[in-house]
Amino acid sequence: MLKEIQKDILKELNDVFNTIENENAVKLTQYIMNAKKIILVGVGREGLATRAFAMRLMHLGFNVHWIWDDTTPSLSENDLLIATSGSGEIGHIHYIIEKAKTIGSKIAIITGDITRKSVKLADLVIFIPATVYLGSMNLVKSKQIMGNLFEQSLLILFDSIILEMINQNNFNIDEIIERHRNLE
Repeated sequence: MLKEIQKDILKELNDVFNTIENENAVKLTQYIMNAKKIILVGVGREGLATRAFAMRLMHLGFNVHWIWDDTTPSLSENDLLIATSGSGEIGHIHYIIEKAKTIGSKIAIITGDITRKSVKLADLVIFIPATVYLGSMNLVKSKQIMGNLFEQSLLILFDSIILEMINQNNFNIDEIIERHRNLE
């Protein structure tokens, strides 16, 4: 039974990535390359995938911060806010996006629902066509609970963006490894 469940999950992920349009994901790489500073925000399991992306961006050498850390600096107009919001309408994430908009920074949002209010404030929207928790759009249905498919897709999308950036910009793998935390 477990093997069948795994096959179902892999099929769902395959369906998402056969449907997803990558044009804006490629644009996100340019936003990242041009940003003076990058601040990321997300909550729950989406937030965990987003934090993993923040860590990888740090490994590449970017000035990157997780919004809830005490050492996170202020956002400015030359900076980039990357927000994940599966449903496209999470109250405190929407508030942060509104604040970033008034500051004039670039805003990228990754979502599973392009009909919601937070999406309308973004400069760049990446749509993951997967079932999300509390979303109103479900292009790829899932046997999994709540937003699992979106969260898994988010992590894979972020990892593919990192690999694309490494390939396109000739990042030095030895320097990436050097930036890995050495206090373990």
